[in-house]
This record gives sequence, structure tokens and C-alpha cells, in this order.
Amino acid sequence: MPEGLLYSIGFILALTLALVMTPLVKKFAFFVGAIDKPNHRKVHTRIMPRMGGLAIYAAFVAGFLLLFPFIPDGMLTDANMNMIQALLVGGTIIILIGALDDRFELSAKVKLLGQLVAASVVVFGFGIKIDLVNIPFGDAMQPIAGWIAVPITILWIVGVTNAINLIDGLDGLAAGVSGIAISTILIMAIVMGNIPIILLSSLLLGGIVGFLFFNFHPAKIFMGDSGSLFLGFSLATLSMIGFKQVTIVSFVTPLLIIGVPLSDTFFAIVRRWVNKRPIFAPDKGHLHHCLQELGFSHRRTVLIIWGVAAIFGGFAILQSTVIQSTAANWVTFSVICLLMFGLQIGAELIGIVDKTRRPVINFFNRLLLRTKVDAQSRSK
Repeated sequence: MPEGLLYSIGFILALTLALVMTPLVKKFAFFVGAIDKPNHRKVHTRIMPRMGGLAIYAAFVAGFLLLFPFIPDGMLTDANMNMIQALLVGGTIIILIGALDDRFELSAKVKLLGQLVAASVVVFGFGIKIDLVNIPFGDAMQPIAGWIAVPITILWIVGVTNAINLIDGLDGLAAGVSGIAISTILIMAIVMGNIPIILLSSLLLGGIVGFLFFNFHPAKIFMGDSGSLFLGFSLATLSMIGFKQVTIVSFVTPLLIIGVPLSDTFFAIVRRWVNKRPIFAPDKGHLHHCLQELGFSHRRTVLIIWGVAAIFGGFAILQSTVIQSTAANWVTFSVICLLMFGLQIGAELIGIVDKTRRPVINFFNRLLLRTKVDAQSRSK
């Protein structure tokens, strides 16, 4: 079977399976009591079933198993199978932890322990680590010492897993942002010819799109922690194993792929620190909360954040495609500066850290005022 056809069939197969399985998971969630009740921090006003992540996971795994007999032998090398098994085994651990949390509301420590176990399985069970980085203005890929690579990899997996969980606050938000990130990884994998990542990304994207039919506003089911944790873990693992052996990719690229959840998590930490609140204390200051306070509707807020995620994805693709050129380091540096400036301006405009503090905007306002005054003085 031609590779392109295989990937297309995988996407359609996973999408179809998600469309079939999501209503079944919805009934199962009500049956076992995995429901989300409204409260002061949540935007929904009625009891909703969660645990929708099981549908995405089931569509992904079932799609792979159904497609497996048709995968050419040349694609199933030991290295490729190692990558695939790492995602499947670690993802299964994560989905179990998430599903249990959707039903029993596990403590943060128990969930963190489960994430550490899943990350450790990837690192120690399958030997997958972040062992190379490309530092801007460095001469080449720099190896990371083995003992440092292990905690960096585990921190990356756990951090990204929780970043997706934090933005799961509106119908279709986390699923859409994850889908855009997976699409970015898929495009880059196609450019690089990374076969296992193309296959896995196609299947996962199909599962997400199928689930979004039931999760976009007004949602009929929430993905719950089972979905957000699984998608976060999948993003972390795919971005790592997809580019760990490709020396043309800068360390910036994986960060750009998950730019929206990563920046929202960063601003949440800064916001709580500035306001002298516990770092892990939940609040209603996330990006989607701020946009809704500005008057945007539920659906428009989600679409705006999807658009921002698409911009990050575009920068990631641009970054990876020009990284081989002689100007690669300057491109990396320019991308970082442009995005940091844009993030700061955006954060001040919507008040994601503080509603009254706008240091950069105030600086430019003072600069423009001074320029205007000087121009008036010269005209006189």
C-alpha cells in the first residue's frame, strides 16, 4: 500500500472510530458517574459527562491495530516500533490515571505520580531521551550528558502534559489547540520524511477531529483529564521523538508547537506570584477567561485561541524549514524576539497577569507622547 494512502486511511479510520465511540463513552461516563458539575470556576451551567479522552485514545489505538497488518515491513523497523510502543504504553498509563481522576477526582500528588511513571517508562523502558539540543549561535548540535538528559526529558513530558490540562477550560479549546499542534508536527514530519511520526500523528489527528464533532460548543461531552492528559503526553512524546534525531531542528521548534498552552501556563505562574497566591492554586485568569471578560462569546474565544495556536504552528514550520540556511541562527533569534514581544503586548492588553500593570504599553505611550511634544515644539 502506498505510504500516502496508508496515512490518509489511518486518519479517516481514526476519525470514524471517534465518531462511533464518543457517544458510547458518553453513556459510559454517565453510567460510572464521571460527570462534571457546575461551580463558580466553570463556564458550563449543567451537569456534563467527562472522560471523553477515552474515545480519542480508543480511536487512536484501535485505528493503529486495524491498520497494522497493512503497514509495509520496511516501515516496522526496530527503531520505529520502539517509538510507537513508547507512545502506546506511556499513553495507556496516562489514560488510566486520567480516567480515574475523571471518576474519583484524584489528588494532584497522585496524578503527578502517575505522570512521572508514564514519563519514566518512556525514558527507562524504551530509552527515549532528549539527548541533543541546538543552541542559537552555537556551532552544532550539542550533546546532553546522560544523567542530565533523564530529568530534562521527564520534566518536558510532565510539563507539556500539564500545560494542555491547564487550558482545558472551554468547549473544544484543548482538543482544537492539540489538533493544531499535532497538525504542525505532521507537516514537519512529512517534510522530514519521519515515517512513524507521520503515521502516529495522522491517527491521533483523526481521533481529535472526530471527537470535536461532540466537543465543540455547545459540547455534548468533555474530554476530562483523561483527554487533556493523554493529548498533552502525546504532544510531548511526539515532539520529542519526532525531532530528537534530526539535527536540523532547533530546540525552539518544540516550544513553538505548544506555544499557546506553554505561554498560558507561564503567565499563570507569573500572575499567581505577582498576586502572592500559591502557584498551583486554580483561578479564573487564564487566556480564555480574559478573552471572555473582554466580551467575546464562548465560540469566538475558542476560535481566537485556535488562531493564535495556528500562528505558533506556522512559526514552528518556518523555523524548521529555514534552519539549514546560513541565516538559521538569526531566524531563530528573530522568531524568539518577535514572539516574546507579541506575547507581552497581548498579555498586557487582555490583563492576563494584572489588569492595571502595562509596563511595555505605557513605555511606548510615553515615547509617542514625547515624540509628539518634540514635534510640536519644533513646529513652533
